[in-house]
Amino acid sequence: MSANPDFIYQPPISPYLDIIYQDDDIVVLNKPSGLLTVPGRLPEHQDCLQNRAIKVLPTATIVHRLDMATSGIILMALNKPAHVEISRQFEKRLTKKRYIARVFGKVAEQTGSVEKPLICDWPNRPKQKVDFEHGKKALTHYKVLDYSDDIDGQTTTLVELTPITGRSHQLRVHMLAIGHPILGDRLYAHEKALTVSNRLQLHAQMLAITHPVSQQALTFSKACPFE
Repeated sequence: MSANPDFIYQPPISPYLDIIYQDDDIVVLNKPSGLLTVPGRLPEHQDCLQNRAIKVLPTATIVHRLDMATSGIILMALNKPAHVEISRQFEKRLTKKRYIARVFGKVAEQTGSVEKPLICDWPNRPKQKVDFEHGKKALTHYKVLDYSDDIDGQTTTLVELTPITGRSHQLRVHMLAIGHPILGDRLYAHEKALTVSNRLQLHAQMLAITHPVSQQALTFSKACPFE
């Protein structure tokens, strides 16, 4: 965590595990902001969504991840065939994901797209950056939902974000790239956008998949905690 030398990991304890849906093949959870998806290297970074889920469902495996600071919908497989099939859906971009974020400033265009290639900012990892020469293709669609003013009269914008690709920190860097960092973003936000919120205001609100066994179309959603 070289970009965050003062970081102290204090994951939320309650609710310990928020299960939205479960059957024989998959489990869908609501991850709180501040909890790692998978364990980190250090002993104090072992508490994570994966390890919590395994205590209750020993066969649970991670198929996709959310950043530690991001809250919302995450799906795990409960057996190998389900893991293979859901992984295929993510890889082939057959899943649909929707996020809600509150960003700094007034986003002028009601809808738009950010298509900027991303690469790891190696000296400042885990940060990512826009790099048109070496970066991997990244595309995000956005839609303005609402505007509001804080106590200093600063406008913030509630946006719906639809990532078409799944690059690391994609939504955070894309919003920063168009001049609207996500509120409370310890890695990317400037001081004003950082002090407005004590958490990253980014929530994975919806995930749509095809069930790995029944082939039924399933959509899971969880209301945004900061709307």
